[in-house]
Amino acid sequence: MTADIGEDVIQDALRSVEAHERGDAPTAGEEAPPAEAPAADARELEELRLQLDLSQAKGRELMEKLRDTHERMLRSAADLDNYRKRATREKEETQKYGIERVLKDLLPVIDNLDRALEHTDPGADGGALLSGVKMTRKLFEDALGRNGVKAFSAKGQPFDPHLHEAMQQVESTDVPPNTVVNEVLRGYMLHERLVRPALVMVSRAPQVSSPPAEGSTQPEGEQS
Repeated sequence: MTADIGEDVIQDALRSVEAHERGDAPTAGEEAPPAEAPAADARELEELRLQLDLSQAKGRELMEKLRDTHERMLRSAADLDNYRKRATREKEETQKYGIERVLKDLLPVIDNLDRALEHTDPGADGGALLSGVKMTRKLFEDALGRNGVKAFSAKGQPFDPHLHEAMQQVESTDVPPNTVVNEVLRGYMLHERLVRPALVMVSRAPQVSSPPAEGSTQPEGEQS
């Protein structure tokens, strides 16, 4: 059984086919894209590009802040470590050399004990006194030694300005020049630090008088 198709429907179908073959119209069931679609896509693409640039700029700014924060943390950690080391060093030095000021006040006492030993007569009346001074002197020196104090002798040694303080120069032919010939006060070290230099007398070569020049006038009484 056949259906009657109107003439106008057939004409419309023919026109549609011809338009499709020419590319002027979409096929059946397809909708023609709106004319403003390319412009809308361009605007959307530009907005996306701007958003990407903004995100990259914020990312760079954030990385710069993170880098600055990291560097500040590193500097703070280094400063803290240096402070800790300095505090530890100062504590050790205080424990090691804290008695230096007191020691300088005590050294004259031991100097006087040394003088007493030199000038005490070891006879019958002074024997007991001499023994007592020696014992006191040894106890004093042992106590200083337990705290890192050590005396050193300079006599007979070459003069060292880092350890000795020259009080006087004396002429001597027994030792080379610039040699310590006498020690007035002994020097003392506190661990590796000089507390008091040794007060010394230093030798020098005797001065040789020059012979009189030829033709010079002899003093009266020496003429032949």
